[in-house]
Amino acid sequence: MRVCLASTSPARLMLLQQFGIRPLTVAPDVDEEAVIAAVEVSEGRTLAPDEHVLLLARRKAADVAARLADDDPSFDGIVIGGDSMFELDGEVLGKPHTAENAVARWHAMRGRTGVLHSGHAVVRIAPNTAAHEVHAVAAASVTFADDVTDAEIDDYVASGEPLHVAGAFTVDSLGGAFITRVEGDPSTVVGMSVSTLRRLVRELGVEWSELWHTTDPSLRPATGDGFPGDRGL
Repeated sequence: MRVCLASTSPARLMLLQQFGIRPLTVAPDVDEEAVIAAVEVSEGRTLAPDEHVLLLARRKAADVAARLADDDPSFDGIVIGGDSMFELDGEVLGKPHTAENAVARWHAMRGRTGVLHSGHAVVRIAPNTAAHEVHAVAAASVTFADDVTDAEIDDYVASGEPLHVAGAFTVDSLGGAFITRVEGDPSTVVGMSVSTLRRLVRELGVEWSELWHTTDPSLRPATGDGFPGDRGL
């Protein structure tokens, strides 16, 4: 069973590899801001975080699945799309991008609990067969230590790690030392809930173990130069 990850996120790739899956990776051609804006204008409302991440996960998976079906008609497997965002007191916190923003985020998050929302979409494609998609959202609460010092925040931000990740933190790298509790599937905070993926895959009639050690050297990342930095998104 072939597996394609519709993402160039190194965190998602590493996560799947840790669970025995070696997917191909293809960057989705999706203008995320335009997609969200168009839907919100059409519906006359702001999308909730769970709707936001699910919409983008589905668009990413659909884009890559359609391109695979055209470019490689023999492809028989699944395409996985995902998207994540962090919510604190009803406010959605994306990537801070600047050190100033990251420091402010950490001062606001210190000693508090937020929710990481992760959207998942899995598309089953096979030759001469209509594509079939299933999807779900997973959430995990994250509690930050209340004794994180200003110096620790400055050092963490200076490392560069929090600048380009949702919520300005990671749980599986340097930022993990400042997190005291995760409630929910821990892999959700990394970028995808593996338990949710397993359930979706089985809904498509595929056993999770069929995905183990899957690899295909014939297809390389669309970026051509590795897996650049939108960790966890």
